Amino acid sequence: MSSVTGGRLAGKNAIITGAGGGIGLETSILFAKEGASILMADISGPALEKAKAKVLQLVPNASKVETTVCDVSKESQVQAMVESLDSWGGLDVIFNNAGIMHARDDDAVGTPEDIWDLTMSINVKGVWYGCKHAVLALRRAKKTKGSIINTASVVALVGSATPQLAYTASKGAVLALTRELAIVHAREGYRFNSLCPAPLNTPLLQDWLGDDVPKRLRREIHFPTGRFGEAVEQAQAVLFLASDEASFVNGHEMVVDGGMTKAYVTPEGQPLVAPTNNAFKTEL
Repeated sequence: MSSVTGGRLAGKNAIITGAGGGIGLETSILFAKEGASILMADISGPALEKAKAKVLQLVPNASKVETTVCDVSKESQVQAMVESLDSWGGLDVIFNNAGIMHARDDDAVGTPEDIWDLTMSINVKGVWYGCKHAVLALRRAKKTKGSIINTASVVALVGSATPQLAYTASKGAVLALTRELAIVHAREGYRFNSLCPAPLNTPLLQDWLGDDVPKRLRREIHFPTGRFGEAVEQAQAVLFLASDEASFVNGHEMVVDGGMTKAYVTPEGQPLVAPTNNAFKTEL
């Protein structure tokens, strides 16, 4: 079957980290649908292969879908991952999405130093390495434009009474790092933008909330829509930032939260139902 040729990312080569599930997987599906050649990266080989199979099932005419196991906290692995796209004609887009929020992450008193260091190594250093080697790759290929998208979080913008201090601090660092790189590299044509997702409807979150109704309502009440977001809704924002439609979007904090960070009092009444008609919404 012929590959996708007329999509919004046709002819572009893209790397997506944290592609084994969630936002990374949904972004991989959309990128493939829109004609990009994609390299899916994750620390888990089995998760990657399962995710790749899902992409090819949903987008059987994808241009190119390959995988690589990568620990983004190791610069040598990030460098090798990015440089592997030189043989494709060079990198055009990288989505630095891989990150962790550790169960032992707590407040200033309760967060262990090793959890702080681990979180910073993956969530901040991993993004820095991705940005660094993306710039080098774009220069190597003499590209006059490129899109670098980094996953931050709404907790980099608002506080939370359920502490996750290392995670929150790391996502604030991603915003600052992205903002500065957007200015430094603007004259080269390289755009740097951040994605700030709200809490998402994932199996991990649902398992954690379980049947604890007060615990669930304490979080859902902050959403004007009355519901959590879906990973595919974040992926749609990433697709826009990666595309030439966002050619004048640089240094932007793309908040995709259903209005959560803008709400003082949320509406009464029944919540909206999450979208179910997107053909590319999937779960592993």
